[in-house]
Amino acid sequence: MDNTLARNVVASPLDNIDTAFEGMRSAGTGAVMVLPDDSYLFNLRRRIIEKLEAAKLPSMFGLREAVDDGGLMSYGERLSRSHFRAAYFVEQIVNGTTPADLPVEQPTKFELVINLKTAKTLGLTLPPSLVARADEVIE
Repeated sequence: MDNTLARNVVASPLDNIDTAFEGMRSAGTGAVMVLPDDSYLFNLRRRIIEKLEAAKLPSMFGLREAVDDGGLMSYGERLSRSHFRAAYFVEQIVNGTTPADLPVEQPTKFELVINLKTAKTLGLTLPPSLVARADEVIE
């Protein structure tokens, strides 16, 4: 595979996950990045992870929940923290704060989570320096 050429296959709610994986296979995809901005993909993460495992494809996710479910690794904000902050804003509005008066927030803590069980299943040896930098390692 030519490492200088990036090959992208995009799955959207209009696409079928099976079709997307067939496209990745025929394109010679070597790894998959699943972005966290799509509830469709988040809700199908277990199915995606099963297909990744069957295809022996390493994966990177934006949400740690996918790593808990068997994805290889993730880097992003903890979803439960986002929900906690959303609840805080709802409370503020219910208590009379005008939404326009609330600050816009961005995540301040990002976590690197690695699933070594998945790495072993895929036959991968991750660099010790990468594993050492992880906020959490699933063994």
